[in-house]
Amino acid sequence: MQVDQKNLFVVVDPNDDRHVALERALTTAKLRNPTLKLIIFVAVDGEAVDTRASNDHLFRDEFWFRDQIRKPVEEAGLAYELLVCWSSDWQGAIIQESKRYNAEMVYLPVHAKTSRRFTFAESKWQVLKGARCPIVLIRPGAKDKRKVVLATVNYQAQTSQQRQLNRQISERANYVAESYGAELHLVNAYLDSMRYPDRGALAKLADKTGVPTSRIHVKHGYTNDVVAEVAKEVDADVVVMGTLNQYGETGSLLRGNTAERVIGSLDVDVVVCNGFTTTETVSSQDRRAVETEH
Repeated sequence: MQVDQKNLFVVVDPNDDRHVALERALTTAKLRNPTLKLIIFVAVDGEAVDTRASNDHLFRDEFWFRDQIRKPVEEAGLAYELLVCWSSDWQGAIIQESKRYNAEMVYLPVHAKTSRRFTFAESKWQVLKGARCPIVLIRPGAKDKRKVVLATVNYQAQTSQQRQLNRQISERANYVAESYGAELHLVNAYLDSMRYPDRGALAKLADKTGVPTSRIHVKHGYTNDVVAEVAKEVDADVVVMGTLNQYGETGSLLRGNTAERVIGSLDVDVVVCNGFTTTETVSSQDRRAVETEH
C-alpha cells in the first residue's frame, strides 16, 4: 500500500438491503478523484442488527459480494480492497483498520430515523469519537451532490482544544468545498449576546478563511437549532462539524450532547472532525467550557 495513496474507508453492513455509504463513495470518486482507492470494510454492527440465525440477511454468498460490491466498483473503474471482518468489536475494528490504511475519511452508513427523536447507537458513537480521521455519516435519502458546504464553528472558543478543533473544521470544510468546487458557508450559534462577534471580528474572519461575510451566519440560539435552520436556508448538501473527544477518569469516552443533537437535527450527510482531550489534562476553566458546549 502506497503511503501517499488517497484511501477512502467505506463501511458496508451485509444486513442492509441498500449500501448508501458505498453508493456515495462511488459518486464521490467519479466527481472528485477517480484515482481514489476504496477500502471496503464488510462487517455487522451487532448492536444495531439482529444477529440471530433466523435473520436471513446475515447469510451472504459469493454472488452477493459479486453483485453488490465488486461489480459496481469495477464498473466505476476504481481500485479497491475488500475486507471482511468477523470481530464482535465492530467499532474497534473500524478504528483500527481505517488507521492502518491511513484513511482520508471513513464513510459510515446511518439508518433512517425510526421515530421523531434521533437515536445514535453507542457503537457508532464510539467510532465517531475514536477514529483519527474525519467520519462522514451517510444518510439514506440525502443529496449526493456537493454544491453547498456548511461548516459549524465556534467563534467564542475559550480553550486551546476548541480553537484547534475550529481549525480542523475549517480546513476540512475548505478541502471538501475546493474538491467539489462548492460554495462554503460558516455558521456559529451563540447564547450570550455579550459574546457576539463584532463587524471587525467578522471581517477579520472573512479575510482569514476566504469566506465572504455574506456567507458567515451568526445567530442566537442553541447550536442544533441554528445549524438546522441555516442548513435549510442555504440548501446545504453536507455539514462539517466537530466534537471534542473527552475521556473521563475511567478512560471511557464521554458522549457529547451538543454533537448528538446537531447530527439528529439534520437530514444531510455530516462530516465529523475529531478533537482529542482528557478531563484530567485540562484546567478547571477549560473543563467548564468544554462541558457546557453551546
